[in-house]
Amino acid sequence: MPTGSSTLDAASSLPGSSGDIRKYTKDHEWVDLNADQTAGVIGISEYAAEELGDVVYVELPEVGKELVAGDTLGAVESVKSAADINSPIACSVTASNVVLEEKPGTINQVPEDDSHGGGWIAKITVSEQGRKDFAALMDPEEYKAFTGSEEH
Repeated sequence: MPTGSSTLDAASSLPGSSGDIRKYTKDHEWVDLNADQTAGVIGISEYAAEELGDVVYVELPEVGKELVAGDTLGAVESVKSAADINSPIACSVTASNVVLEEKPGTINQVPEDDSHGGGWIAKITVSEQGRKDFAALMDPEEYKAFTGSEEH
């Protein structure tokens, strides 16, 4: 029956238990979107945090900032280097992780944690263009293969 198969299809498409969907960019940012893809969280990957070394400063985005994919969202400085953090998708910033102003090293300890004490960079709302941008990003398996090919 069609009803049974559509229920099965819907259940099989649910990622994880929380309903959040995480994808990655080639510049090592990640973005989690909620199940209806209207809001999310952006951060840098564990791979990026390891490559940077000890983070000593994080420049956070302003709340209300409107971004298109590739726009500079913020920056991180470490003892080894500095790098821009680019927005993976079109979005509007609704919150910045002020914990990182006081404790920038949090980004090294838990870079992919989007909870209160985690190393996330910004919370966002997402438009139709942002959902299109999100669809083009790498899923965790693709990102793992990508970072594996970067290691020498």
